[in-house]
Amino acid sequence: MDIIKIIIAILLPPLGVFLEVGLGKHFWLNLLLTLLGYIPGIVHAVYIIARR
Repeated sequence: MDIIKIIIAILLPPLGVFLEVGLGKHFWLNLLLTLLGYIPGIVHAVYIIARR
């Protein structure tokens, strides 16, 4: 299941984080990172998914 979440995180980083942790602080941080730059959002999303 983590592979699917990582693929989703590459396509839509906030969605990948949402599926992992819900609407917490990590989701909002990822949304901000994705709006500021797509690559930081991807890196953060993959880190959150891989960490758990």
